[in-house]
Amino acid sequence: MHTVAVIAMHGVIPFDVSIPCEVFGRVSTPGQTEPYRVLVCGEAREIKAGPFDLKTQWDLSHVAGAQTVIVPGISNITMPISEGVLDAIGAAYVSGARIASICTGAFVLAATGLLDGKRATTHWAAADELAKRYPRIQVDPDVLYMDGGQLLTSAGAAAGLDLCLHLVRQDYGAAVAAQTARLSVMPLERTGGQAQFIRRELPTSSELLAPLLTWLEEHLAEQLSLEDIAQHVGISTRTLTRRFRAQTGTTPLQWVLTVRIRHSQELLETTTLSAEKIAHQVGFDSVSAFRECFYRRVGTTPQGYRRSFSG
Repeated sequence: MHTVAVIAMHGVIPFDVSIPCEVFGRVSTPGQTEPYRVLVCGEAREIKAGPFDLKTQWDLSHVAGAQTVIVPGISNITMPISEGVLDAIGAAYVSGARIASICTGAFVLAATGLLDGKRATTHWAAADELAKRYPRIQVDPDVLYMDGGQLLTSAGAAAGLDLCLHLVRQDYGAAVAAQTARLSVMPLERTGGQAQFIRRELPTSSELLAPLLTWLEEHLAEQLSLEDIAQHVGISTRTLTRRFRAQTGTTPLQWVLTVRIRHSQELLETTTLSAEKIAHQVGFDSVSAFRECFYRRVGTTPQGYRRSFSG
């Protein structure tokens, strides 16, 4: 039997604790009624978990015997992590256990130093802070989960389900994982990544550049070239690019693409316009160019985005 230890510390997100209990508890294989044994191991017998307290049957000493250790998210990413929790994770890693974090559990895993020099992910809203606090980690905010072999990390909330199903597939194959996904009313593979949930903010500018940005938004449907934009403000393309990057952190054409994709997302969410009409309305010269740019920036297709977010 494969033992899964779920670490419960003060400030843990209750939903993240329940995800591995739900997924691994539903797995069944021929000849094995319970392929997994799930232990919720608390740093104390009674855990403060926001709206309610959790009473655990097992303590951190039981983490040592697990083949898989799950580190759920924490509600406050600035909270100090106890030495007991860090030591339990470190000892499990040394013994060869598979360590996986859900959501902001990546901050707990990062505090052990095990993610240094590796790629990882977390909830997109906390990704910048993770990268800032732990610069040796290569943070990717766009994926649902990251499989680094012995160390795995996932994005927020439902991405923990994706990660746990991925672990089931590793252990018992795609057929068993697919059946578990059906019982959990989840697709085995979700299209796109975390990028589709991120509404990226437009770069800000000074008052001097604000009129130009307004003009660009008003002329999105036109085929704007760098020369067109420079001519509008009466300066050379080189000067325009230098000043634009200095004030916004990006180039004029990249800014225009960002606005076009943002506008297309709004149209996909709020209208029934076809991809062809949306592409034309936001200024792409072909629907194929629109789809390619949309997928590259959002991580899913326009149709996939509409299915997920349209009203």
